Order: sequence, then structure tokens, then C-alpha cells
Amino acid sequence: MDVLHGIPIDGHSLTLEAVEAVARAAPGTGRLSLDAAAARRMRASRATIERLIGSGEPVYGMTTGFGRLAEVVIAPEDRRALQHNLIRSHASGVGEPLPRECVRAIMLLRANALARGHSGCRPRLVERLLDMLDRGIHPVIPEFGSVGASGDLAPLAHVALSLLGEGYGEMGGEQRSMEDLLAESGLAPIGLGPKEGLALINGTQATTALGVLALLAAERALDTAEASGAMSTEALLGTPEAFRPEIQAARPHPGQAASAARLRALIAGSEIRESHRLGDPRVQDAYSLRCIPQVHGAARSALGYARRILEVEVNSATDNPLVFPEAAGGVGESREVLSGGNFHAQIVAQALDLLAIALVDVASISERRIERLVNPDLSLGLPAFLARRPGLESGLMVAQVVVADLLSEMRVLAHPASIDSVPTSAGQEDHVAMGLAAARKAGRAVSCLEHILAAELMCAAQGVDYRRPLRSSDAVEEVHALVRTRVATLSGDRSLTADLEALADLVASGAIADITRSAGGGS
Repeated sequence: MDVLHGIPIDGHSLTLEAVEAVARAAPGTGRLSLDAAAARRMRASRATIERLIGSGEPVYGMTTGFGRLAEVVIAPEDRRALQHNLIRSHASGVGEPLPRECVRAIMLLRANALARGHSGCRPRLVERLLDMLDRGIHPVIPEFGSVGASGDLAPLAHVALSLLGEGYGEMGGEQRSMEDLLAESGLAPIGLGPKEGLALINGTQATTALGVLALLAAERALDTAEASGAMSTEALLGTPEAFRPEIQAARPHPGQAASAARLRALIAGSEIRESHRLGDPRVQDAYSLRCIPQVHGAARSALGYARRILEVEVNSATDNPLVFPEAAGGVGESREVLSGGNFHAQIVAQALDLLAIALVDVASISERRIERLVNPDLSLGLPAFLARRPGLESGLMVAQVVVADLLSEMRVLAHPASIDSVPTSAGQEDHVAMGLAAARKAGRAVSCLEHILAAELMCAAQGVDYRRPLRSSDAVEEVHALVRTRVATLSGDRSLTADLEALADLVASGAIADITRSAGGGS
């Protein structure tokens, strides 16, 4: 089955969901192809480059050196070596290899950016990247090596190095020389012409790729948090009155209203809720229940902003200089090749820093609900630490301890990278974005949140078990049943590691988020 059918590589139409689909696709499950109109744009921009070089006019990065060396003129016979040397020297990242999904997303985004037709390179480069994606050939890209301007140089240089048949790649889980992987697949190395090396490594695609995957995972986690929050509210005999639409309408933030609507839909029809509607002396719940819409809603707004930024970025030309063939023949100064700064990742870095900050609050309020579930002074009749025999057994005590550690990690990760700047390239690149650092932090923050929500789901499900024979709403019961397919009711002390990891995988899968979305309410 061609699971990638219909995903356009045209520089204009790629969606975030399509990026994730390609990132997750197995080799042989679909082919990607360069859009015909995009190929024509690429050929036009390439013709512009070749004409300008033939005219003898100095052009940055094609007939000159790079960065601080932009004043050095390169002889015609050295111009291919210039591009190859650029790739080899910049492919110098360090650290653990990025996961395959991240690498595939980077490759796709670089291909799509080139397809926009402002980079001056041949369609063949895009077609080769797509061929490699189809065959499951992935360059090894170390996780460190970019400051987010002048683009994600080292990560993208490792991608470009693979086109030369150099460096190392991964295929089928095995790392080998790229030369061998290409040869076995019947692909010959590609020699780069003027501008092509520069076009391949200037850009925000590593930062953006990691950011897209982090954002989509964060959206699933946030929808899961609505479900875990609803189940905790049920287990703690909370009231959904604070979620009423009148309250949200009085402070009409869209994210808050959407979250409240989701929570109302998730709890609707609950027997547990009806059991304490009358005669309950409590006037209102603690903030960790009552203010879920306000906290989750703020995260929805932040994630919405990040989504809008990334939707633009995945379809942007971010290398330098950019080529505008349509400007040929104009009067006065040539506008066909323009130097600018689209490679600067500040806007993406800030959006991903905001994502990490927003997720900390979602995690923090989840931790407070977990504390209420395991604390007998706060849980309205639930046994201490949700243990069958408190004292003899510790129950889920350590689940909250693990969450406290994860939450501390997230608070560190919430420190923004985008406010930092370490000048590079002998002062030529004197303000940088640290975009890749922001993207790495965002991805790690999502992973921490997934594990925190796993702990809340485990504790909330156990709490609901203690409220039997009363049943919750259909939606919460569906979530409860799904949790129980992965983790059994705690009937005695056991190691919780496998349980928490299984539920974190469930959160990441989006299965619980799907229940939240199907329940209705906000979007």
C-alpha cells in the first residue's frame, strides 16, 4: 500500500502531518516524487546560476568563499571542490545519532525547501533525497552541531555528505559506510555544482524537523491530559461545574473554552458524578481540578502558535543567497540573486521554547492531581497511595516520586535556548538562534510529559477501581479499559517501571488522545 500517496513535494503544500507520516514510514511503503511544476522552477533557478557564473559576476558562495571568507575569489577550476569542501568541513557534528524519524523528517524538509525553486540547484538533488527515503537509506546525523544560523549547518552537511557517497548511513537498523549503501541500492554518488553545496546546508530544516515531531507529539499529549484529568476528577469525586460554558464565555480564550468543552464531553453521563451531586459539603475543588481548562487552555494557545510558525517554515526557502529567475531583465541593480537571512531560526526557536514552557504547566498540574490521588488526606476515601494494604504495601507511592523527578527535568528544559547567542565564523555570524537546542529540549520535554501522564493514568485508573460498582462516563470508561489492556490493577506491590513505560507508549501512540477527540467538545 502506498501510504505516502498524495504527499506533494512542491515547496508550498507540505503539512505537518505529512512530515510525520514520511518520518514514520517504512521503506517500500510508498514513493515520493518531485512535483513537475517545482522541477521547472528548479531548472529555471539553476539556469540563472549558470548564466551568472558564466558572466564573471562575483556571486557569494559560488565564485567566492563563505562567511568571513566571502571576499576570497574562487578560480573556475576550483568551484566544484569549493562545494565539496564546504560539505566535508561542515559535516562535523558530535553526539548520539538522531533517531531515524528525525533524520527522515530532515531529509524530507530539505527536499521540500529546495523544491520551492529559489535555491539554484538541480532537481536531481531533490530526486536523490526522495529515492533515499523510499529505499530507507538514512545518513547518520549527530545531535549537536548547529547554532540555528547560518542554518543547521552540521546536521544538513551530514545529509549532503550522503549524496557524495561519503560518511555513514543507516539502513535496516545497521550502520555502514554510505558508499556501500548507495552501491548496494544501485545509486551513484552525486557531484555538486556551484551553489549546490551551499543550498543543501543553509536552512532551518533540522530545527524544524525536530520541532514538527515534538509539536505533534505534544498535541497528542495535551489531548491525553484532558482524558487523564477527567479520570482523576472522577476518581477524586470532583465536580465538572467549573467546566461550564458560562464560565468560559466570561473569559473567552479559545484554548480555555476548547479544554472545558472537552472535559464536559468526557465526563458527561457519569454515575460517579451523580453519586455525590447532592449533599456534598464542598463548595469547590482544588485548583488542580477546577483550573484544568485555564492551564490546559493556555497550553493549547501556545501549541497553536507553534503550529502556525511550523506550518509556514516547512514550506519556506531558508538558504542563502536566494535565486529569483523572474527578476531577470530588470532595470538597474540585479535582483536575480539576493543575499539575506532566511536561514536564521529565531522564530522557530522561540516557538519551540514556548512549547517546552507550556508543557511544564501541563505536567505540573498533572503532578498535583497525582499527589491528591495518592495522599489519603486529600483523596476523599481512597486508601493511602492507592495500595490494597497500606503500610504493608507502598502501592503507587513511588509513581509520584518519579513524576517529581521528571517535572524537575522539564523545568530545566523550559529555560529558553532562543535567548542565547554565541557568535561564530569570526564574527560574521554574530547573532544566532540556538534553534536546534530549542528543538532538542522540546522533544525531551514531550517525552517527560508522556511519562508523567502515564503515571496519572495509572493512579486515576486505580482510583476509579476503588469507586466501583459505580461507573464513570462512557468516554472515561473507554480510557480506563484501554489503560487496563496495558497495565493490570495493582493488587499488591510490584515494580512499576514496565507499567509506566507501557502507558507512556500508549500516550505517545495517540490512542487516548483519539478518545478525547471522539468524545466531542472543543477542537
